[in-house]
Amino acid sequence: MTTLEPVSVALKFGFLVVLYLFLLWVTRSARRDLRAGGPVEGHRYAAEGIPADATGMHSASTLGSADLSQRSPRLVVERAPGHDSGMIYDLDGELVLGRGDHAEIRLEDPFASSKHARIYEQGNIFVVEDLGSTNGTYLNEELLETPRPLHPGDRLRIGDSEFAFEVD
Repeated sequence: MTTLEPVSVALKFGFLVVLYLFLLWVTRSARRDLRAGGPVEGHRYAAEGIPADATGMHSASTLGSADLSQRSPRLVVERAPGHDSGMIYDLDGELVLGRGDHAEIRLEDPFASSKHARIYEQGNIFVVEDLGSTNGTYLNEELLETPRPLHPGDRLRIGDSEFAFEVD
C-alpha cells in the first residue's frame, strides 16, 4: 500500500491545480462580462480593396442612400430561448442585446454576456457591434470583429439565439 501513496498524493495535487486553473478562467470570464465602461471601440476593416462595410453576403451598404425615416427596420426572432419565434423588435436608435438588466432585448441564453452586442443607427444605416462578449457575435455566420452595417436579410446569432434584420 505504501507504493500507492505518492501516486495518490500526486493525483490530489494535480486535481487541485486543474481546479485552480478552472476557477481562474471562470473569474476572468466573469470579470470581462462585468467590467464597467463603454462599448469596445471597433476599427475599420483593414483589407485592401474591400469596402469598410462589406460582409459575407453584401459587398457594400445597400441602404447607403435610403432614408430611414421612410423605413421600418426591425429584428425578427428566428429562435431564442425565452422568446417566441417571429417576435418583432422595432429598431429606434440604439438597442443592446444581452443577459443583463440593462439590455433592451434580454436574452435568456447561457452563452450571452450581460451586454453582448448593440445595434445602433449611424447616419442612414444600422450597425451591429460586439461589446467584448465572451462567446462572440456572428453576422451571417461570420464572427463579428469590428462594427458592421446590417442589410435586409442579414442573420445575427448570439449563442443559441438567432435574429433576422428586416426593413419594410
